[in-house]
Amino acid sequence: MAKTTTTTTDMSQPMESLGPTIQRLRKAAGYSLNAFSEESGVAKSMLSRIENNESNPTLSTMWRISQALNRSMEELLRELETRPQVMAYLQPADLPLLVSEDGLCELRITGAVDTVEWLQSYELTAKPNGVLGSTPHPDGTIESLYIRSGSAKVVVDGVEHTLAAGELLRYRGDTTHVISVMGNTELIATMIVYRR
Repeated sequence: MAKTTTTTTDMSQPMESLGPTIQRLRKAAGYSLNAFSEESGVAKSMLSRIENNESNPTLSTMWRISQALNRSMEELLRELETRPQVMAYLQPADLPLLVSEDGLCELRITGAVDTVEWLQSYELTAKPNGVLGSTPHPDGTIESLYIRSGSAKVVVDGVEHTLAAGELLRYRGDTTHVISVMGNTELIATMIVYRR
């Protein structure tokens, strides 16, 4: 059984994430603390204390900060970081495993279930002579194959590419593509499949 760790959101203390949220939004908008102080009309020392959760802003200060960030106060409060820091913890035996027809290639699914429709990641291990073939995925699919050890031959729509450890190939996954192990060394690779 998968071991999972989740953190529930405590909405009774949402202000704990206010300071880091304001800092994140300020930096994303390209403001230094000095520039943001000038833009918002809030003293730099007060902004620093708010961002470090050393002081709670007044309603007036919150309004000035939200205006400087080009947001309403409601939008600013919705930005509060209340997501859990750890969504899941899985041991190797808990990761779903796909095996090729020849039994020489294994794909461990390392991506999240809730992104499977548009983004998935895999850990590929393949023994010598292993071949992992794939029919075209839906239109707009892109695959990224990063070789961690060993070497591979990747044939994409009839065009052959050779990859060694440390090399990456990004290619259209909506065409026929085949990954074959080269040489007598096991292949270990990371594969990312992205669907636009």
